[in-house]
Parts: sequence; structure tokens; C-alpha cells
Amino acid sequence: MAKLKNPVLMAVVGAAHGIKGEVRVKTFTGDPVALCDYGPLFDRNGRALEILDIRPQGNVVVVRLKGVGDRNAAEALNGTELFVDRAALSGELEEEEFYHADLVGMNVVDERGETIGKVSAVQNYGAGDILEVKGPGLNGVLVPFTKAAVPVVDVALRTIRIDTVAAGLAEDEDGDGEPEASTGFDPKRRPRRPREAGGNR
Repeated sequence: MAKLKNPVLMAVVGAAHGIKGEVRVKTFTGDPVALCDYGPLFDRNGRALEILDIRPQGNVVVVRLKGVGDRNAAEALNGTELFVDRAALSGELEEEEFYHADLVGMNVVDERGETIGKVSAVQNYGAGDILEVKGPGLNGVLVPFTKAAVPVVDVALRTIRIDTVAAGLAEDEDGDGEPEASTGFDPKRRPRRPREAGGNR
């Protein structure tokens, strides 16, 4: 099958679960079980993978895929990214809701409008979404995707404005309102955690 024209990452297959071909899957949907609502999922090569059964288990879902009937076949899928075409997603998003695919590649600017880099990835380690930003002097700096740290997301202009102090990229230790350069992101200075995974703030 041909590759998707506009792929959106929906999930990543993890370890095999049991001996009957089930796999553990980390999803990027608001409701993890809703992964089965998008029809067939596709890997990077365009191979279709159809979900036959899905159930939640902790922070992941356990999935049975069509044609995967034993542990060996399940283990072979470990690390496989699962996509759908953007056309399969609803075009209507709630306010302050974004697809990860829309955020990746956006320009990142500071309070003065100066470009500091681009969003290279959207990570989630369980507490909420975190933007990975790369640019001159920034090698994968992590910025919490919160309203405080990321006050403006302009999808039309493909630009994200961050508050460098709230994002942990600068300090304001002297109290004069002027941020001072920092060596990088310090998670202890996060103003608050992102509320949900899936691109919401």
C-alpha cells in the first residue's frame, strides 16, 4: 500500500503481552481506547494494521491485531509507530487543543519575537505534553506545554511564543523583569504540569 500523504502519529507499539500475539501500545489519543475508532492504522511503510480487540491496562492499552497470532509476531512489532492520515481525523478541535503533528516544525519565538528554534518533537512521559525545541545553542531543550510556558500558539503563522522564565529557559533572579540566560530547562521550575496528553494545554 502507498504511504500516507499526511500521516499523524497515533500510537507506538511496545512489548508483547502474553503468548497469543497481543501487544502493549502507548497511545496519543485523549481516550486511549479510542485508538480503534480511526479504522486501520498504518506503519511508516504504509502497511495496514487492524485492531481486533483493545483494553486499557495502566498507562497503556493492550491490543490484538489482525494477523498477529503469537508472541514472536508480536515481538517483531515492538517500536512500530502507528499512523492515520490527517483526513481521518476530525477537523474540529476544541479551543487550546492541537494535534502533535501540527506543533512539530513550528517556529519558537521568545517574548521579544526573536526566533530561538523549532519544535522538533512532542514528548509525553506521563505528566503531560512537553515540547522538544532545537535551535542555535538549544539541543533538544524541553519546554512544558502549559499556558504559562507557552502562552501563544498561532497555527496559521506556524509560530509558538514562549515565556522563557516560565519555560525554564531564563531566570529573573534580580527581580528587574529582565530574564537572564540559563543553561537549559530545569523541571523543578515548572509553573505547573500540563493537564492532559494528546495536545491539550
